[in-house]
Amino acid sequence: MLLAPIFGLLAALVLNQKILGMRLAKTLFFFPFVLSQVVIGLVFSWFYQPDGGLLNVILHHIGVHGLAILSNPHIVTFGIIAAGLWPQTAYCMILYLTGLNNLNPELIEAGRLDGARGWYLLWNIVLPQLLPATFIALVVTVIGSLRSFDLVAIMTSGGPFGSSSVLAWLMYQQAIGNFRLGYGAAIGVVLFAIMAVFIAFFLWRILRDAAR
Repeated sequence: MLLAPIFGLLAALVLNQKILGMRLAKTLFFFPFVLSQVVIGLVFSWFYQPDGGLLNVILHHIGVHGLAILSNPHIVTFGIIAAGLWPQTAYCMILYLTGLNNLNPELIEAGRLDGARGWYLLWNIVLPQLLPATFIALVVTVIGSLRSFDLVAIMTSGGPFGSSSVLAWLMYQQAIGNFRLGYGAAIGVVLFAIMAVFIAFFLWRILRDAAR
C-alpha cells in the first residue's frame, strides 16, 4: 500500500499539465476514491475471476490461462493490495495536486535560471516543497492499511488458508465468528495502539509546524 503515494505523485505530475481535457482526466482519476470499499471489492473479484474475468481475458491473449489470483495463497495478497491501491492512489493524487498548486514559483524560476531541468528540478526544488503532502499521504496510507477490513471480507474472507488475513479481519473472525470476545478485544487493543502511534506522530508534526 505504500506504493500509493508514489503512484499518486506520478499521476499528479501528469495531470498537473495545462492540457485540454485534464479536468475530465482528474475527475476520472479521483472517481475510485468516492466508491465504497465494498463496491471496489466486488469489482476486483469479478475482474480476477478465472473464467470470464477481464484480467484472464487479457492474459488469455498472451498465452496465460486460468490464473486464479484469489485462490492462490502465494499471490492473493498482491491481488488485494492492487485493489486497495486503486482508491488510495486517487486520494494521494489529490494531496499532491494541492501541493503542486501551492508551489513557490520564485524557487522554480530561480532553479530554471540556474539551469535546473527535468529530474534535477523535480528532486531538488519540487519534491522538497511537497514534503507536507508526502507526510500526510504516508500517514493516511499506513493507517488505512492497518484498518483494512472491507476488501478482505468481500474478496477472500481471509483465505485461502488464512493467507490474506489481516488484524482487522482476524479481530472480527475471533470475536464474531468464533465467539472469542476476549481474544478479539485483545487484537482490537493492539490494532488501536499501533494506529495511535501513527496518529500521535501525525498530530505532533502538525502542531510543531503550526507553532513555527
